[in-house]
Amino acid sequence: MAVSMEGPLSKWTNVMKGWQYRWFVLDDSTGLLSYYTSKDKMMRGARRGCVRLKGAVIGIDDEDDSTFTINCDGKTFHFQARDADERERWISALEDTITRHSQSPSVGFDFPTSVTSHPITTTADFDTKLMEADAYLQILIKQTKALEARTDACEDEEEKKRLQSLVDVSNAMLESIKHSIVLMQVAKDSGRLTTMNGVPGTEDISTGDQLSNSGSGSTASLEQATEAIEEGGGQMTVLPVDTSTQTGSHTSSPISGPAVTLALQVPVLPQTSYSSSEDEDFFDADEFYQASPEKSPSRMPNNFQDSLSRNDPVKTLDQDFQEEEKENIPEVSVTGATPGKENPDVMMRGGICIVTDSSGSEEESTENMENHQSVITHLLSQVKLGMDLTKVVLPTFILEKRSLLEMYADFFAHPDLFSSIPDFEDPKDRMIGVIRWYLSAFHAGRKGSVAKKPYNPILGETLRCFWDLGTDNLDGEQELVTDGPIPWATRDNVTFIAEQVSHHPPISAFYAEHYNKNISFNAHIWTKSKFLGLSIGVHNIGQGCVWVRKYDEEYIVTFPNGYGRSILTIPWMELGGKVTITCAKSGYSCNIDFLTKPFYGGSKHKIKAEVLGPSEKKPFCVIEGEWNGVMYAKWATGQEEVFVDTKKMKIMKKKVQKLEDQGEYESRKLWNRVTEALSSRNIDSATEAKQFLEERQRREARERKEAGVKWETKLFHEDGEQWIYDNPLQKRLELQDKLQ
Repeated sequence: MAVSMEGPLSKWTNVMKGWQYRWFVLDDSTGLLSYYTSKDKMMRGARRGCVRLKGAVIGIDDEDDSTFTINCDGKTFHFQARDADERERWISALEDTITRHSQSPSVGFDFPTSVTSHPITTTADFDTKLMEADAYLQILIKQTKALEARTDACEDEEEKKRLQSLVDVSNAMLESIKHSIVLMQVAKDSGRLTTMNGVPGTEDISTGDQLSNSGSGSTASLEQATEAIEEGGGQMTVLPVDTSTQTGSHTSSPISGPAVTLALQVPVLPQTSYSSSEDEDFFDADEFYQASPEKSPSRMPNNFQDSLSRNDPVKTLDQDFQEEEKENIPEVSVTGATPGKENPDVMMRGGICIVTDSSGSEEESTENMENHQSVITHLLSQVKLGMDLTKVVLPTFILEKRSLLEMYADFFAHPDLFSSIPDFEDPKDRMIGVIRWYLSAFHAGRKGSVAKKPYNPILGETLRCFWDLGTDNLDGEQELVTDGPIPWATRDNVTFIAEQVSHHPPISAFYAEHYNKNISFNAHIWTKSKFLGLSIGVHNIGQGCVWVRKYDEEYIVTFPNGYGRSILTIPWMELGGKVTITCAKSGYSCNIDFLTKPFYGGSKHKIKAEVLGPSEKKPFCVIEGEWNGVMYAKWATGQEEVFVDTKKMKIMKKKVQKLEDQGEYESRKLWNRVTEALSSRNIDSATEAKQFLEERQRREARERKEAGVKWETKLFHEDGEQWIYDNPLQKRLELQDKLQ
């Protein structure tokens, strides 16, 4: 055994519903992580179970620096180190072993064709079956003991007789199983050749003479065998055979020669991870993709490999793409309708045709994800835990059919809550109004049950939209805000504008306002993604500022992190981390904790918020619930009420300019080719269109670098660590006051 690392870790078990101390040994030569109940048991060889690392995937929780998981053989094992440094040492050693044993067997080994193409039944196969039999035996023993305890406690005589008959049958079955396992152990000695990792090895070497009679009658005593099985913890070591033992109707045959111990000198590998007590372990089997032979993670689809191998997609796509872009712009569903009261989805403003958003309402299908498991698995093999994914090119089929800028626009899916903040005269009520708008802002960003990734915005990409609060008339008589973010929006609209202001690092800036209510919101977010094994974490670094002119208040808000979970099966998204909302002028503040789902029990999407008054340490309001469901407020007075019910809140659809009238770098027109291809499930076309945009961005960056030209933003400017909209409402109103 080539031990590369050993030491204590805690392992989650279902029996105790908690963490249990175990001694772990990482064997780099065999690719096994074995564990024992103690170091002493390890010295005696009493292995409790093992994790086979070939093809395994390690996962970490970004919210916890000491735990990690290993996914293999359709199971998820949970471990806990003493601290972050110890976890890092174990993960580093495990990743090295996984990489070494997950490579193709043909690399570095010259195996005969007959071995690699036709699997041979080996001693290891036999051992695996013995281990499985032992595991089920332990389960049956526990169940029988539980049945006996129930029988003893039963006071009804008739019921007790019925239970006793079941106990008798169970005990008889136990004796038969124990007897069978002993016979299987003895029979193992009849094989003379062993294999290692599927390759023929050396002769089986026993420490004693060969059995002269190894038939079904050759067996050890049942008492000795049971003790060996239970103490061995899955280590199938046969005790010396007692030639005088008689069990039931089976009499052992005499054995010529000294006592025999059937222990192979050549180690054999279990072909699956196991534990001596399978129900001891906590397995996320329902969340783990069990790959079939047709979906081998070692191969990528040919069309995906071909698309990655193109050296310069611009040369082959640029001319055709630009020509087609001019000719084949698809119409939105309301194109051709007559604007007016008969068609509320279409209106004319300042000579501009405005349409109501009709995209993103469909549920995402799980079919596409299931068809691309090999690509995801291949991608996972190329990245390390904790790696920044900013520069990693992700496959097209996981995309969400909209840009990240458009997802930020969904912060205002309930614009009435945002515009109502200045209506409250009490600063306490205004803080509550900000919190209510903020907590209702996240659920609208998810368009389906399957988590997918929005497009990474292209540098210079913009998005413009607005929300009609219902007080407009469709004849366009209300006064337009021609100097605002959306010149064709009115004073009673909530308007939104966004720009991708940086590509490395990826920073998006966005701004919203309501002119009549004299309220605005300016924010920037730097998305920093990280690979976490079976999850992807996105840290949203940045902040936003709600400005209320009437009270000259600023509310500074931060943003939670996002996590894409179960990326090998059906991905789902959750939010996590602590955020704050503070108002320096009024002194009110709010601490919000977005709670990630615990790996055992618990619920998804939970939040807890505490609202504090000026100079107060105890909250006067506590809000709990689900950010995509119902949240409840409990006040210091003892009163409880529904704070936000996102299930009953109507999402207000944004209004956008007609697609063909949008600028070249406006989000929907920029990504139109990709979106249309994804909608028709043409992954190849979507990949080509996406590569065209990305390669054009790289080419332009090279040209700017060679020319010594710095990128100039269009709508926002950098002010210290913030990105500020160039012409915000506050600036325009101050200018108006000076002119009056």
